Amino acid sequence: MGSYTDLDPDDPSFRALSLILEAWDEGTESGVPTEQMAYAALFTALTDLVSQFGEDAVLSLARGLERRILLGEFSPHRTRQ
Repeated sequence: MGSYTDLDPDDPSFRALSLILEAWDEGTESGVPTEQMAYAALFTALTDLVSQFGEDAVLSLARGLERRILLGEFSPHRTRQ
């Protein structure tokens, strides 16, 4: 993941990310493969988002991910363009 040193530790987004990363570490340290952690995280996130915002909104969000992925936003070792 990227550097989060500039974020306020009291910010709800930072706290949420910290909790997710702690759970991720716990799962992988328990022997759960990272790809299974990723699938579980995506399933949980998408299920929750659909529940809160509906399928059309989540579909729009998912469609927007292609460009962000291609630009390297989620690639830890790739320079953003």
